[in-house]
Amino acid sequence: MNKPWLKHYQDGVPHEFAGEALTLPQLLERASERFGKEPALEFLGHRQTYRQLWANVQHFASGLQALGVQKGDRVAIMLPNTPQFVVAFFGAALAGAVVVNTSPLYVAHELEHQLIDSGASVLVMLDSFYPRFAEIENNPALSVRRVIVTGIQDALPFPQNLLYPLLEKRKGTWVEVKEQGKVLTFGHLLEQAQDHHVAPRSVSIGVDDVALLQYTGGTTGVPKGAMLTHRNLVANAQQAAAWMPDLRDGQEVTLGAIPFFHVYGMTVAMNLSLLIGANIVLIPNPRDIKALLSAIEKSGVTLFPGVPTLYNAINNSPLTPEYNLKTVRACISGSAALPSETARKFREITGGANLVEGYGLTESSPITHTNPVGGEQREGSIGLPLPGIDASVRDDEGREVPVGEIGELWVAGPNIMAGYWQRSDATAETIVEEPTEEGQVRWLKTGDMARMDEDGYFSIVDRKKELILVGGHNVYPREVEEVLYQHPAVLEAAVIGVPDTYRGEHVKAFVVLKPEHSVTPEQITAFCKQQLSAFKAPRSVEFRSELPLSAAGKVLRRVLAEEEKAKMEQATVAASAGA
Repeated sequence: MNKPWLKHYQDGVPHEFAGEALTLPQLLERASERFGKEPALEFLGHRQTYRQLWANVQHFASGLQALGVQKGDRVAIMLPNTPQFVVAFFGAALAGAVVVNTSPLYVAHELEHQLIDSGASVLVMLDSFYPRFAEIENNPALSVRRVIVTGIQDALPFPQNLLYPLLEKRKGTWVEVKEQGKVLTFGHLLEQAQDHHVAPRSVSIGVDDVALLQYTGGTTGVPKGAMLTHRNLVANAQQAAAWMPDLRDGQEVTLGAIPFFHVYGMTVAMNLSLLIGANIVLIPNPRDIKALLSAIEKSGVTLFPGVPTLYNAINNSPLTPEYNLKTVRACISGSAALPSETARKFREITGGANLVEGYGLTESSPITHTNPVGGEQREGSIGLPLPGIDASVRDDEGREVPVGEIGELWVAGPNIMAGYWQRSDATAETIVEEPTEEGQVRWLKTGDMARMDEDGYFSIVDRKKELILVGGHNVYPREVEEVLYQHPAVLEAAVIGVPDTYRGEHVKAFVVLKPEHSVTPEQITAFCKQQLSAFKAPRSVEFRSELPLSAAGKVLRRVLAEEEKAKMEQATVAASAGA
């Protein structure tokens, strides 16, 4: 296969992938052996060394096994970026369980679907999230036997661990969850294993065993669990490390601001950092720009994986000039297209940090492409395939198109998922087995339209799927439309994404009301927020007498998007003329 991108790899990046096949527990155990006394995690000023982290992971694995967790059981984790997330993630893996990453942004019925579909038997969650589980816990379709709750205070040393609850009670934000029934505290689980000196039972874990169910909506908006193996996840961390040959083992400081419950944050901010012995500065709430800026300055952050929304927030915060961000050396932006002005301004603020755009999918663990961190970066391009990744642009018949022409992007490599959980039909639609001279190649059809230039740089032209990207989060029109249709005043509804300078896109709803019904846009949005995460709710609502339909009666979202684009272009022209 012709790989024109190889000649544009920066010096030090291998042309062939040479990462050793490891399980996730092996990755962390080796890191604890190499960097034992070095800080692994930093949270609210408190540090945990690699040796301490590995010990806590073993205690957590023992605790899960004492609860009856067997190899292959699913353990759902609903936590922000805290030490408990890292301990629970690797502890579950060490016990042989399959982690189910669950977004803390989920409302009760979103959580319910994921728990039922995955068959999770254990749920690890923040105490303040527990009321959402309480709403659904009596559903007989749930398999959850035990709920392990934790709080911020569990990650703090004495006396902060005692003071934190008092401060939260004073603010009226304290949620107390008592140990009863199926509920157990995170601290108690660790203490039991520590006090009894119980080592985790040895479990035979293979690199091709499923380590993670990461839910993604695909083309239909119905969430499916991408089955990512130990090999997939470790390989992608190794590929990312190989892409940045200037990384210094045991010396980097990573800003852990992008959520670990997203595969991008989990791979680049967590797994990559642990692989190279970095200190991860955990940020549970990246919207707190003051705390984030302070962490960068105080901890001397050198590696900052992020999303355009986050870089843009720093660029536009009036607090930014008060902080020294000059230690930041490398940044990879993912989840959405990176505006050139955002990158330019961020480089200026940090004194020249390399901020490059990358690309990936949940199904690829996730990174497949990125611009060279120390090489030629091309504006508007997602860059080059990482070592070990093959990429091809295909037509609708699966034939490779000529250089420069548009087609669907296909990718292959050791980071490509095993398939979708209990969805062999969807797997067959997405994974293509192709015989070559070197053997069978498993291609992942990305659903994104792309082109490759003669140098092997790829550009995404458009999204084949009609998903909306809001601040790096996927929003599927069908999901929002189904909620809109539940409103008693709504007759018809359609949802599209419209450009948003801050979020990349926001959700816009077009609504046809039932006769003799009246409702305001604000009431529509408020209704949606009761049943959807806030970022999924429409930020703008337009009422219409009818929606554009195909001959078969299908709502034509494409026509709405074209009309919206034309309207925005007219507004831009009018504004320019007025100026």
